[in-house]
Parts: sequence; structure tokens; C-alpha cells
Amino acid sequence: MNRARLLFASILSVLTLLLVGTLVWRNLTTQPAGEELAAARTPEENILVIAAPALAPWLRAAAEDFNAGGPVQDGVPFEVEIVPMAGLTALGNWDREDHDGLHANQSSEQLNRNGGAGPVLLPAAWIPESSSFVEMANDIFERRQEQSPFQAEGLFLTRSVAASPLAWGFFRSRGIALQENLGKISWDALRTASAAPTGWKELGGDSAWGFFELAIPDPRYSAAGLAAMTAAAGEYYGRSHVSIDDVADPLFQSWFGSILYQVNGAGGLNAYSVEELALFGPAAGDGGLFIESELLRRAQGIKDRWKDPLLIRYPQKPTWFDFPFAIWAGAETSDFQQRAALEFQRFLLSGPQQRKATAFGLRPAAAIPLTAADDSLFLGTQNLGVRFELPVADAAPPLKFEVLNALVLWYDQIAAQ
Repeated sequence: MNRARLLFASILSVLTLLLVGTLVWRNLTTQPAGEELAAARTPEENILVIAAPALAPWLRAAAEDFNAGGPVQDGVPFEVEIVPMAGLTALGNWDREDHDGLHANQSSEQLNRNGGAGPVLLPAAWIPESSSFVEMANDIFERRQEQSPFQAEGLFLTRSVAASPLAWGFFRSRGIALQENLGKISWDALRTASAAPTGWKELGGDSAWGFFELAIPDPRYSAAGLAAMTAAAGEYYGRSHVSIDDVADPLFQSWFGSILYQVNGAGGLNAYSVEELALFGPAAGDGGLFIESELLRRAQGIKDRWKDPLLIRYPQKPTWFDFPFAIWAGAETSDFQQRAALEFQRFLLSGPQQRKATAFGLRPAAAIPLTAADDSLFLGTQNLGVRFELPVADAAPPLKFEVLNALVLWYDQIAAQ
């Protein structure tokens, strides 16, 4: 997936600098390693893989196929279990050390007696939204234990297993009205729409629609939402590098604030997912910036339920998620777990599973056409505006922690009003 890595080397490559230390890990602790783990191993080993929620539907189906084959390692049968968890949540809680669960000689039972929240385990592998999340996790553990659990080379090399860009998704009737009156969909066009005094009446839409309302995932917890904020700042300044002075500039805050705050008034932000857009329809927003795969998975349901299909458009410089499969090769996991996770990684990268990924709206890591599978969600989507070929994003210098933190703190202030 070298192409996806190049595509991903944009603003998103530094998202992880933002929320470390602000979120709470409540799901993962550890297992004993080495011979002690082998001695305690049950006849059927449970290989835990935590993964970005956007990837979970495909991974669960793949794990079911994998487990059905009766995988065996060293004569011991094992199964893979997929646990969805946002990458920002995982990073923040590893950094906070809510559990003292990062020692190979401490079992989950001991951790529970020491105040852990439940019988939880460190993962054998982690598949976050971004490769930069893996780099940040390595930095966390390097500072704490002088080790990097996720490898950039060698047998347990971290590999991208799929990709998906951020894309604009609007109810078609509203997206068409925006394009006809404001031109190409962009953050600046959406600011104009948000500030329209009479709402849709002057935007060329039905006056019964009320005011324009944008939906983006909550940037305090969602990588997609945070990517949206940083992309907006980049578009406003016309450059990749954004400083803390840029974020604090009253003109920028007024420009972007008219999108985040004035759309619903009184701080009524539409921090919704695609699932909520499909469930609640225009009440959750006229559209927004989401992960492409999630838009494709909900496209048919939105059309059937609301009788208004999606209109999909892409930012001029798309932000990509590359979903890296990172095997936990630190002392906290055994050789058995690591090699079992490697087998699952190879399974996901196999041709059949890469083709199946397209049935969940994901772009394969392998060189496989998006329409190669009969049940690919990309079939017939070009009429929605889906583009099979997208531009490679320019490499961007990393944003500083203070800049990203300022964006979220500012969002907090708007949401609290």
C-alpha cells in the first residue's frame, strides 16, 4: 500500500499529537508473556485485535472466515477477536496510564485486584486509522519503557491493509443546490452557506429546509472530525503549515466559527456520524465530511429511507486513512500471539480478502480494481460522484501539539456555549 502511504502524508499524519493525554483507556490491559503465558494458555487462545470502528465490519467478517478455517499455531488452536476502538481513544489512554498494565509479569487478574476496570487484555495487534498513530504509540512506550512495540521493519512489519479518504457527503437535492449557487463544495463555500441570513431560501433550495446545517464527527473523539478541522484551517490559509497564531487569529475563528457555531445557533453543533445521518436524515445535517467507506456503506439505506440519494464530492487535497496493521511485538505479548497475529495480517492481505474489502466500501491495499468483486460497494457509485482515482496529497510538515490542542480547546468552548 505504498501509494496509500504517499497519499496519507498530508495533514492527517500529525493528528495524533492532539489528543494524547486527554482520553481514557478502559478496555485494554495485559497478559503474562513467555513461558508463564504458555503454561497458562487455554486450549483455544484468544488473539485480540483492536481496530478503528470504520474498519470493524470488514474485519469481523474476515475474522469469521479466518476462524472457520481452524487456525493453529504450535499445535494450539486459536481464534481472532475484533474489538472496535477509536485510535485517538487508544492513544490517549496509553499515554494516561489509567492501568499499570504494561508489564509482562503482571496478569489481567492481578491488574483487576490492583484496581483495573475488568478482565481486559493488551492486544496482539492494533489497526488504527492512521500510520501516524502507530508512530505516536511507539513514542509513548519508548519514553516509558525504552521499547517500541510496533515495528517499521522485520518480520512483524506494520502494513496497511486498506485505505479510505475523507469525502463530502450531502443529500443530493441539497448538494446540487449548493453547487449551483456557490460552485465547488469547499470550506469557504460552506461558510457562506452557514452565514446565509434566510438559509436555504437564498441558497437555491426549499425554504422549508430552514438553515444550512453541516455535520462532522466530534473532533474531540474522532480522527475524521479532527482531520476535518485541520483541513479547514489548511484551506483557509492556503498552506499545509498552520501555527498557533493562525488558530488564535480572530479572523480565522470568525470564518470557521460561522460554520461550527452559527449553523444551528446557541452552540447546537451537529457532531454526528454517517450512521446518525442515515437514521435521522436532514435533522442530523444536510451533509458533511466523512470517511468514504462509511458513506458507501450507508448510501443505499439513505436513499431508501429518505428518498434522496447521496451526492459525494472530494476535497481538492483529500485526507487519507491508511489503516495500518501493527503487531504488538513488545514484551507484553508472547511469540505465540505475535505469530498468530502475523497469520491474520497475511490473511487480510490475501487476494480474496482484499476483494471482499470493497464490499465494505474500502479501497484495497493490494493492486485490485475497486469493482473486482461482484458485491463491491463501488459498483454503480460513479453516478453518486465517487472517483476511482484521486490525487496524491502533498507531504506536509508536522503541526505542533500546541496548534492541534488549540483547535480542540476552541471547539470545546464553542460546544459549551
